[in-house]
Amino acid sequence: MKRLFALIFCFALLFGLAAGCGQRETEEPENGATATTKLVVGATAKPHAEILEVIKPMLKEQGIELEIREFTDYVLLNPALEDGQIDANFFQHIPYLEDYNKENNADLVWTVKVHNEPMGVYSKKYQKVEDFPNGATVGIPNDTTNGGRALMVLERSGIIKLREGAGLTATEKDIVDNPKNLKIQMMDAAMLPRALDDLDACVINSNYALEAGLNPVKDSIFMEPKDSPFANVLVVRPEDKDKEAIKKLGEALQSPQVKQFLEEKYQGSCVPAF
Repeated sequence: MKRLFALIFCFALLFGLAAGCGQRETEEPENGATATTKLVVGATAKPHAEILEVIKPMLKEQGIELEIREFTDYVLLNPALEDGQIDANFFQHIPYLEDYNKENNADLVWTVKVHNEPMGVYSKKYQKVEDFPNGATVGIPNDTTNGGRALMVLERSGIIKLREGAGLTATEKDIVDNPKNLKIQMMDAAMLPRALDDLDACVINSNYALEAGLNPVKDSIFMEPKDSPFANVLVVRPEDKDKEAIKKLGEALQSPQVKQFLEEKYQGSCVPAF
């Protein structure tokens, strides 16, 4: 009898564990209430997490609980999405995504364009790019697409010339005219604002400039044109792009409220791309 009771107890315990493991993340409605779907979105702090905070109440009204998970190192965001740690990410432009997919045999997809962050040239020593001395050292991001983009910004400023067709994959080797003999120093994008104390200038992504307390419009000595093709996008796994919650997230990111927030909060350092 004792053995029979023990067996019954074990089966009951196993059943309870299985039932617990099978619970859905979506909250079941009670008393006719609307079910809540949870979305975990990874983002860098500024402006991406700030933009997501704007739409949090909007999504809540539609039955979506938005959890914003901030990353200090953007290189980790796409692997986190691939691994299922997050449901979507918001930090990158399309060329960066395409390069990541190519280099990592990945198939992440973007759903909506949200904003552009014009890249700028910053310096604590010089007021204009033309003031750079011979042999000046300029820091740029060390990832492929943002490094190439930074060189394109320097070319637009008139201080260097790149090989025709070099594009986003441009490296220092693609510089064909360098009258001031600039020295290009590549480093982690997040470190560039701090490097301004040591280098003559740095080409910095607006999100890292904002995090460092720099105003891209007022503090940069040259800024990429606002019609830049580097729109920041919402990115998901391909099997999730047509899910209702992801569609609602995309619609909220392209809402009039977000447009107004971008225009009033950043005043030119982040511009709507929709």
